[in-house]
Amino acid sequence: MFKTLLLYFKIFYKFFLYFLLIVFVLILIQYLICPVYKFPKTKVFSGNKIFNPYQNIDSTKWKKANFQVQSYAWFGITDGRKNSNKAIDSIYKYLGYDIITTSDYQKINSYGNEEKTYIPVYEHGYGIRKNHQVLIGSKKVLWRDFPVFQNIHHKQHIINLLRNDNDLVYIAHPRLRGSYTTDDMKYLTNYDGIEVLNNFRTSLEHWDTALSSGHYVTILSNDDAHDITNPDEIGHRCTFINVNNLTKKNIIIALKKGLAFGADIYRPLGETFEQKAEKAKKIPIINKVKISTDTLYVELSEKAEKFRFIGQNGQIKKTVMDTKNAFYKILSEDTYIRTEIIFPDRTTFYLNPVFRYYGEKPEKIQTAIVDTYKTFIFRIISFATIIFLAINIFYFIRVRP
Repeated sequence: MFKTLLLYFKIFYKFFLYFLLIVFVLILIQYLICPVYKFPKTKVFSGNKIFNPYQNIDSTKWKKANFQVQSYAWFGITDGRKNSNKAIDSIYKYLGYDIITTSDYQKINSYGNEEKTYIPVYEHGYGIRKNHQVLIGSKKVLWRDFPVFQNIHHKQHIINLLRNDNDLVYIAHPRLRGSYTTDDMKYLTNYDGIEVLNNFRTSLEHWDTALSSGHYVTILSNDDAHDITNPDEIGHRCTFINVNNLTKKNIIIALKKGLAFGADIYRPLGETFEQKAEKAKKIPIINKVKISTDTLYVELSEKAEKFRFIGQNGQIKKTVMDTKNAFYKILSEDTYIRTEIIFPDRTTFYLNPVFRYYGEKPEKIQTAIVDTYKTFIFRIISFATIIFLAINIFYFIRVRP
């Protein structure tokens, strides 16, 4: 009996070692074949014109959205194991949301796909540093990733791969575990925005760094709730989108244009769902965000405690107190200006920036391209090193007494 168990243990042990070896080799190959990228030089927004995404908004068309919440998936291994699709839909509708999507890890959730507001989304990434992305308008799941560590070339490569099969690519919670550094935001290209507000982290410095480097990337704000039975995880952070007709196409177009803002709806710990629902009915409305000549005007439905106008490198350019109308005269040295609005109950709105540009319409910064020469050299050196190590290990095993 003991000998039989020992034999089974040896077989299992050998199988497990081979399994680990295969996994290690597959992960190693991913790192070895990653291209080396050439990043465009950073430059600030400039020009004699000012782009304002909100110039012609209809203040009656603001729709409340959440693009990050996990449901039960993968046999309950991942976060969200307590959340059913039906419960997610029910609680968010109760809290006044118009656009409700479920961003399961590495899985497109099809719940409600018969509805015109259905948008396929998912959260990509399974690395230990939480280098994640929120994908909106997804066609299929990307299974490639760099799970152990990621430098800027790995991050850019994943973004480029995701670009092929998703309408919108957002960098998720960049401050979480240091998954994206502020230096990354100076150079990364080919993505649409940043999840600046998330229940786990606020990443305003990352956003301002990207904007200050000439990348027009917009804000996304989500609960990213893992347990919807916990009121402290629900109805806190959301995205308001200005859209006429609630269809997938129109919602995605509005997000691409920057016709949205992030909201941090203040909630004291222990606030009930009933209290949240009542508060949701009283959220102030942005009536107008206009550019006239060189001046930015913002008008609200009710008085704010404070307006902050923020520019290059996150510098506060002007603060206006206790009003529902505020303006900022855009100076010649201002590359972009974004507006933060703080209300008496500490709820805060974060608007997408207005920024300078030349020509007929704003153009995105050139995307990073593969450096063919450096990629070739990197792969030759890497594979040669691996072959050298494998030969020496094999030789050591063969000649060992």
